[in-house]
Amino acid sequence: MTQEPVVLTQAADGVQTITLNRPDKLNALNFALTEGLVAALKAADADEAVRAVIVTGAGRGFCAGADTREFVVLTPDNQELVDRRAALTTELQGLVKHMSKPVIAAVNGYAMGGGSGLAISCDLALASESARFGYPEVKHGIVAAIVMAGLVEHVGRKAAFELVATGRTVDATEALKLGLVNRVVPDDELLAEAEELALALAAHPQNAMQATKKIFHQVAELPFSEGLKLGQQLNAQMRAFRQKEQVA
Repeated sequence: MTQEPVVLTQAADGVQTITLNRPDKLNALNFALTEGLVAALKAADADEAVRAVIVTGAGRGFCAGADTREFVVLTPDNQELVDRRAALTTELQGLVKHMSKPVIAAVNGYAMGGGSGLAISCDLALASESARFGYPEVKHGIVAAIVMAGLVEHVGRKAAFELVATGRTVDATEALKLGLVNRVVPDDELLAEAEELALALAAHPQNAMQATKKIFHQVAELPFSEGLKLGQQLNAQMRAFRQKEQVA
């Protein structure tokens, strides 16, 4: 019996859809799925035909976070394996920022721990009405360590600490208020909305879209005055963008 791949990809009209495909495990992130996601995102970014990316989950959940069944081997006795897993998780959580293409999370159902971190690491996030977000690690005697930086960046210190310290789950409406997602849509319209948004982004002149994403993430990590100077530099380069599009 042939086993289905843990990551599915589908491309149409410049949009690459990447689907986490462990529905029976609520798309929990084991080594194989995490490695597959990293590879699929990198491949989409390298593909000149791809201009926007959607990440979603198969079945009734976006991603339940780390696959706890692997914890039995992730022990101090296997430090090399522990380090490799931590590095892989870190790479996945930070990868979207370094991609040139815009990435949209279409969050269906539960997005917990690393799954929530993956969703908010995307440039844009749409949530179905049934979506649920949370960082329950503390309840299991562990720490939401790698995903914490992204959470603090998106919702601020007070809200972020409450989420990681209580481990409580928030619904889609509260996630929107907190700034975890851009909008909430009916469950049966989630993918259509994500595709419509991705197509709109893909339709923009590519140089401008990619430069917008690059400078956005750079400015977000700079003091205001330095961000302003960076914007001034890019402003001068934009004239070349228009010329290239006109020639094309």
